[in-house]
Amino acid sequence: MLQTLANALKVPDLRKKMLYTALIILLFRLGAAIPVPFTAAAGGIIQDTNGSNFMNYLSMMTGDAFNYGTLFAMSITPYINSSIIIQLLTVAIPALENLAKEGEEGKKKINFLTRIGAVLIAILQSTAYFFYLRSGGYITTAADGSAFTGLSAVLQALVIILVLSAGACLLMWMGESINQKGIGNGISMILFAGIVSRIPTTLTYIFGYFSYGGAYYFFAPLALIIMLALVVFIVWIDNSERRLPVAYAKRVVGRKMYGGQNTHMPIKVNMSGVMPIIFASSILSLPPTLKMFFGNRITAGGAWDKFFSLFDSTNWFYGLIYFILIILFAYFYAAIQYNPIEMANNLRKNSGSIPGIRPGKPTSDYIAKVLSRITLLGALLISVVAICPIVFSQITALCCKTPMNISLGGTSVIILVGVALETVRQLESQMMMRHYKGFLD
Repeated sequence: MLQTLANALKVPDLRKKMLYTALIILLFRLGAAIPVPFTAAAGGIIQDTNGSNFMNYLSMMTGDAFNYGTLFAMSITPYINSSIIIQLLTVAIPALENLAKEGEEGKKKINFLTRIGAVLIAILQSTAYFFYLRSGGYITTAADGSAFTGLSAVLQALVIILVLSAGACLLMWMGESINQKGIGNGISMILFAGIVSRIPTTLTYIFGYFSYGGAYYFFAPLALIIMLALVVFIVWIDNSERRLPVAYAKRVVGRKMYGGQNTHMPIKVNMSGVMPIIFASSILSLPPTLKMFFGNRITAGGAWDKFFSLFDSTNWFYGLIYFILIILFAYFYAAIQYNPIEMANNLRKNSGSIPGIRPGKPTSDYIAKVLSRITLLGALLISVVAICPIVFSQITALCCKTPMNISLGGTSVIILVGVALETVRQLESQMMMRHYKGFLD
């Protein structure tokens, strides 16, 4: 990986793209430190910053911007949620499905709809965040200590909501600018930067358990070993692939003979990358977002309080739903990326076939069956990585007085390793393209 980055820096064009990406990430980190007007969250709004609830999840994904009420407190999650909704509607609504098939023009229209949806979701989440800040007393008051009333209170609320929404829209533009002028993978790069900024805090939190003594001398090092093992496991999953054998028939064109060789069609085990994890996490963030609207009206120990507590990341129900959503989104992304009928038609057009399988529909059915099995295997492996820290937290809750809440570690590790591998892969492909001289040289 380090060698790839060093080689990429030697290419002038790639060096400019990498520096531009670094500049955008720097601006993101600066924006994550700029407080929103009329907020008083300099000391943080999360009581237990080492917990594993929804608030700590948002703080992790935003690089602590959510905890301190800064410009990028909403992060890139509105855009991700909008992308999920538009892609689901593309499958369900024929008009959007036709747009997706219209090439570049259709893609531009779908991206426009995604941006509109992201703005609406950003306003919704910013409004929920404002009510949460107000209920917690993190909104500045008048000079005499009284809260703003009437028109002043409305204007104060509008300023906070609009600034937070503008921050989410600015991040959306930053992500797209990385795709256009940077090294690509912009949305994931912003999430990557936010999570990386939390690594020192996480390590300090884990090493802090050594002060408790007793069983923590065993569980604290074990937590670090598990994280390192998950990194190795994710790299292994990402590099794993199923190779379908393909044989090409010989054909004569003019005086030359083409084909006749045997090759393979690679299908990655983790063909969806980190997107199922990101999408599942974003979907599970919606119930706690609703709880932020009605925080003062929810009675402790009541029915609604018990319902929303199910979506705490240390709860077994959360782990179960998280597991199911990862599998569903893995299948959804596989269906978008791979079309067995189109793959079978391309093989037949190039005089290729899978040994033992007849061309046409039998080939497409065989490819569909293989894709289904590979997708299930990849989704199960990724789900195990995501659920493993949650199980570890439950075990420490049974064995120790104070549980080690590292249940968010699986999500962060998958995103970090996945984005790093995808970025290196993109750099390698771009370097290969630039070093290929072509048939005219």
